[in-house]
Amino acid sequence: MARNPYRIDGPTLVSFSGGRTSGYMLRHILDAHGGRLPDDVHVVFFNTGREFEQTLRFVHECGSRWNVPITWLEFDPAEPFNTAIVGYNSASRNGEPFAKVIRVRGFLPNPTMRLCTHYLKVKRGIAFMRDIRSYGEWVNVVGLRHDEPRRVARQKAMNEAGKERFETVLPLNETKVSRRDVSAFWKRQPFDLGLPDNEGKTPLGNCDLCFMKGAATIQGIMRLFPERVGWWMEMERAAPALGTLKKPEMALFRADRPSYREMFNFVRRQRDFEGGIADDCLPCDCHD
Repeated sequence: MARNPYRIDGPTLVSFSGGRTSGYMLRHILDAHGGRLPDDVHVVFFNTGREFEQTLRFVHECGSRWNVPITWLEFDPAEPFNTAIVGYNSASRNGEPFAKVIRVRGFLPNPTMRLCTHYLKVKRGIAFMRDIRSYGEWVNVVGLRHDEPRRVARQKAMNEAGKERFETVLPLNETKVSRRDVSAFWKRQPFDLGLPDNEGKTPLGNCDLCFMKGAATIQGIMRLFPERVGWWMEMERAAPALGTLKKPEMALFRADRPSYREMFNFVRRQRDFEGGIADDCLPCDCHD
């Protein structure tokens, strides 16, 4: 009998981003285990504090409807192992974990140094499994689809390097799942994420105004949700006071385009920043 890629043995961390793709993966993992996960399989949501409320509700609803425990983690240097265990009601909602990373490291993340992904997600998963749960080795399950070949190839290369105490498996890639499969699945369910599905993409997913999103996408979000802009502008405004910036451009999330304040001013004047979608980066490790 062929092995079911969704049936995972041994200590396992299932990374649930709070998006449709990872929700699809979680449902199939649950089904492969008869609806109940083994005690050493842990589903974890890494909260940055910059997600839309719909994402937080979706994570909570998946846990409640499917009767699966989901551990919510945040970066907090005041807690043991720099890791706070929170929940739907106590989760940060104004970027507090993200801001703490910036203060601790002394500069803003950028496309080549993604402190946010590393400290808010990767290191929190390691702290949870190694330090809090005391596993020596484990498996990471990540929701990269078959139609994300560059990200899949990068993850496989990291596995081959063997520098971590965990191996990452990609069941959605193994089963050749695409965006269309994920969209079709959620159309059949009695609940959904509640954020727009644009041909299988969720522009409002993950961090609201993530610097890895293209300028056109960011400006569209600014128009619809101007109240979400202030945090990003404040982080850039306050960056010089960190006192550790070696270059002026380190006070920006991206040095290859205007600041968040400048982009917001463009939006308020009903002008688009030229460059638009072309400056979209390779998607960050914060999968859907």
